[in-house]
Amino acid sequence: MLSRKVAAQLKELETPFYLYDINLLRQTLESVSSESKKYGYKVHYAIKANNDDYLLSIIKEYGIGIDCASGNEVRKAIESGFAADTVVYAGVGKRDKEIRYAIEQGILAINCESIEELQVVNQIAGEMGKKADVGLRVNPDIDPKTNRCIDTGQADSKFGISYDEILEEAELIKSLENINIIGIHIHIGSQIRELHVFENMCNKANAIVEKLESLGFKFRIVDVGGGLGINYDVPENEPIPNFASLFAIVHEYLNVGDKEVHFEFGRSIVGECGELITSVLYNKTTATGRRLLIIDASMTELIRPMLYGSYHNIENITSQEEVCKKYTVVGTACESTDVFDENVSLKKSKRGDLLAIKSAGAYGRSMASQYNMHDLPRGVYSDQLCEK
Repeated sequence: MLSRKVAAQLKELETPFYLYDINLLRQTLESVSSESKKYGYKVHYAIKANNDDYLLSIIKEYGIGIDCASGNEVRKAIESGFAADTVVYAGVGKRDKEIRYAIEQGILAINCESIEELQVVNQIAGEMGKKADVGLRVNPDIDPKTNRCIDTGQADSKFGISYDEILEEAELIKSLENINIIGIHIHIGSQIRELHVFENMCNKANAIVEKLESLGFKFRIVDVGGGLGINYDVPENEPIPNFASLFAIVHEYLNVGDKEVHFEFGRSIVGECGELITSVLYNKTTATGRRLLIIDASMTELIRPMLYGSYHNIENITSQEEVCKKYTVVGTACESTDVFDENVSLKKSKRGDLLAIKSAGAYGRSMASQYNMHDLPRGVYSDQLCEK
């Protein structure tokens, strides 16, 4: 990864910070853009993964839209210069003011996640004298074979409207005069590495579209979400996710006629381009003999390992030692769960060494907090680093 190549320059910077490999980001964007264009697919970037201004400015260059999960994300997308008609907005708990703003901006679709939300959007649009374009986010009841914490498509999930409920309330939905139902939206989860899961998703989407159209619904868009995973274990082996295989699967198994097919990718676009760079503060051995490596990053910079039990590959990028030792890598937060890895093998590490926590471009800075009054981490960008 990049950090190893520029370690000498990074030693001059105050840690912790996020290092972004802009060349890798561009290569990833080129891959997803070129592969999607083979089939005429539309791609949206899930801004929740990383809302860094500089990264957004680069993503915008590739003609990619934005997928939002909050009203402030919609506002960020619009204010960052993304065309409103490329912005989609999902989320189970949209506030009235957020719905109103989305309608005012004329975004592509508000993807509604309950019958009551459809009624509220209809009411607000009517009060505004407008018709709102919406999608039905359907819960497809599919096991995505991923971490249960980021599974969004099984029957008991809070996300989406039950398919059975849509069938039961079809006439009510069609009676709402101030909304245009332009599509359906299906998203089954995140960090999916077993691509056959997408075959199941396509088959379910086919059946849903066919049945709902038989009831009189008309759709222009089928949004199949995203969820393509990255290689957290050995990121160097797969720096760019396999977009080609995913699109080929969808092309083969999704049969919805001439409708626009949309995707929403977050982690798979920015995940591998980011690393969290942190310094070793102290070595410490517990009474039980466990060797701790205390670093200046914590769960406030990267919460995924503590929140999900997620794994990130860690490397000492400045140690000149040949010997490796087993460490438990812990952060500075006043929480016992502030642990990055319980049993990682690193080159013998000392105070001042730099560690790179890899594959941290997604759900790192965007989930950072100021717990314990920590400073929010900043971004360092490879193209600007090289100019110095």
